[in-house]
Amino acid sequence: MTYNIKKAAVLGSGVMGSGIAAHLANIGIPTLLLDIAPKELTKEEEAKGLSLAHPAVRNRFAQGALQKLLKQKPAPLTSKKNLTLLSVGNFEDDLGKLKEVDWIIEVVVENLTIKQNLYEKIDAVRKPGTIISSNTSGISIDAMAEGRSEDFQKHFLGTHFFNPPRYLKLLEVIPAKTTAPEVVDFMKTFGENVLGKGVVLAKDTPNFIANRIGTYGLLVTVREMMKGGYSVGEVDSVTGPLIGRPKSATFRTLDVVGLDTFLHVAKNVYDQTTGAEQQVFAVPEFLQKMVEKGWLGAKSGQGFFVKQGKEILEIDPGTLAYSPTKKLKTPSIEMAKQARGLANKVKALTYAKDRTGELLWSIFAPTLIYSAQLHGEIADDIVAIDNAMKWGFGWQQGPFETWDALGVKDSVAKMETEGLEVPAFVKEMLAKGFDTFYSEIDGDLAFYNGSEYVKVPVNEKEINLKRYKKKHGVIKSNTGASLIDLGDGIALLEFHSQSNAIGLDIIQMINFAVDEVETNYKGLVIGNQGKNFCVGANLGMILVEAQDDNIFELDYTIKAFQDAMQKIKYSRKPVVAAPFGMTLGGGAEVCLPAAHIQATMETYMGLVEVGVGLIPGGGGNKALYEKFLKGLPKGVEVDYQTIANKVFETIATAKVSTSGEEARDNNFLNFVDGISVNPDHQIYDAKQAALALYEGGYLPPVPTKIPVTGASGYGTLVIGAQGMLQSGFISEHDLKIAKKLAYVIAGGKVPYGTLVDEQYLLNLEREAFLSLVADPLSQQRMQHMLIKGKPLRN
Repeated sequence: MTYNIKKAAVLGSGVMGSGIAAHLANIGIPTLLLDIAPKELTKEEEAKGLSLAHPAVRNRFAQGALQKLLKQKPAPLTSKKNLTLLSVGNFEDDLGKLKEVDWIIEVVVENLTIKQNLYEKIDAVRKPGTIISSNTSGISIDAMAEGRSEDFQKHFLGTHFFNPPRYLKLLEVIPAKTTAPEVVDFMKTFGENVLGKGVVLAKDTPNFIANRIGTYGLLVTVREMMKGGYSVGEVDSVTGPLIGRPKSATFRTLDVVGLDTFLHVAKNVYDQTTGAEQQVFAVPEFLQKMVEKGWLGAKSGQGFFVKQGKEILEIDPGTLAYSPTKKLKTPSIEMAKQARGLANKVKALTYAKDRTGELLWSIFAPTLIYSAQLHGEIADDIVAIDNAMKWGFGWQQGPFETWDALGVKDSVAKMETEGLEVPAFVKEMLAKGFDTFYSEIDGDLAFYNGSEYVKVPVNEKEINLKRYKKKHGVIKSNTGASLIDLGDGIALLEFHSQSNAIGLDIIQMINFAVDEVETNYKGLVIGNQGKNFCVGANLGMILVEAQDDNIFELDYTIKAFQDAMQKIKYSRKPVVAAPFGMTLGGGAEVCLPAAHIQATMETYMGLVEVGVGLIPGGGGNKALYEKFLKGLPKGVEVDYQTIANKVFETIATAKVSTSGEEARDNNFLNFVDGISVNPDHQIYDAKQAALALYEGGYLPPVPTKIPVTGASGYGTLVIGAQGMLQSGFISEHDLKIAKKLAYVIAGGKVPYGTLVDEQYLLNLEREAFLSLVADPLSQQRMQHMLIKGKPLRN
């Protein structure tokens, strides 16, 4: 049977259910959101004279969930207009509509009886072949499927999303014994290619993979904190980014999750395990007391941490009193900062003979052993376990990658010296002469499968640039960027300067890349796999040159940047930009002239230079104005002032999109530009876009003159900015910046509708940029941003 999910239904409209529905809407799948029908009227409903039979009352829970989607932070929707893809109903009136959908996702309360009762009703109305899944975080999938029809059981499985569904990468797919293999295969592929998730196949065991190991690791950390006399803040200071874990570390993570939720997950494993494992999941008494007091974390305003005024206080587990947050300070922390790479940092810290080393070893050793004990029980291979922890809990290294970093031989010897029982799986691996869990075969990543190394299976759309370069080499490279042959006639220009900030080295590589591609390739992709695509030009370099009064040098650099952007625009071969994450200032300017933009769902794009006292200098003002003009229908009378106003507002307010879809709403992307839902597939998608343009007979744009608003448009823009000054919203210096920006967008003091060429606008832009760079107040703003990381209002 061929499966195709065109329409879905989510049953249960709580935070998780509505979040899953929002994610489906984000990727364009119309979704029906259902919940229970209320048994009582609210006071507001009574005042309106509504009855329990009124549709607004009967659909209150699902409708209310939709309204909350618009207010939640971080936003579950990539664009507010996606709300139109969501419809609502209730279990009593609308279950019949389930026969119209291809996938039903159950997200009701974690109670087996309630779920089974709902499945009985679903079974009576669904059409054969409809996939049904549960988002349960721990109830047995097999138990839920009991008593259902054969077709239901064949098409039933667990699909455990992590919260929030839009942002967290992990999707655990858990087949029941009765699930048809083709349904499992389809959901894995659909999860990766359409939902954009990192999919791991888990077995039907308590809490599956990530929550099982994650909860164990958190409880071990609590135990070792108490045993070693560490404070909550001290533990968090070394269990976060220092060891490749999220900023929220241990206890801030628990505050975000909610202590009541955490205790529920821990109890689920406790109830289904025995012996020493069960004892780890026995929650310490002080945590129970915190829950009894309602100190649940972020949702109740206090938990392990509480904010008093500007100070963050930490709880004392012994007394439940709060005191100022402490950090662990040991020699190993300073030494680890000098180590290159995360693996070396983790190794240096864990083997250190100080309080940091003692704490980390006492957390890592049992967690690694536990992960190895569960190998084969919760998942078929170590890759699934590592990926689940990376994608679900934000670890940079999974348990087995961490073990490799520590050195398997040395760590096992230390464990055995301390009387810890190392699983046979690990000892057998060492006995066979394999020293690491991961290796390489023909340049590809391989893992130990219990008998030998085998290649890690990879989706064909996933291109890992670090591994690709190692295997295939580079065409040319400098400190800022590398040009790589991606195969099939497509080259890729990868930025790799610090923060991917643009300097002369990247500008040189852009020029070389376009020349090389025009001669020898079909197209060029500009993309990378750093933390962010590009946070802009090298602000530190600009400030140093400005303070040294090297305006001539800066003029040369900005002109070179503008010329490189024009080179991208007029390249005879298609250039595809692949922005993701922060794509700010110069990063956005690199994308705007490209023949095609292949963004991701999480692309945060904007021209933000006013935040540091400048305006865009690399052609961004002109390029965004042109993008607006191109989006207009042919033959329609155009009001250039309206366009100038929108471009001015976008740049003057440093508007940054909160998604790729919003970047389209803000006109940084047009309707033909693409958005990759799975960020791991972005480079592949960009490559395909470049090939499609080439095969379609791509021709570069023909240089044309640009209509501007001129003097009258400038006056209109300035009047608006002066009103902001008089209302106290902006400073005198903000007004000066706004006037410079208005002059550039209006095209100077020419008559309305004058056609000007591109170089004229670029010259205006560069002159305005350089005059602001030389201004001491703008230099103060640049310095403040470099030191404090936030804008200065002066």
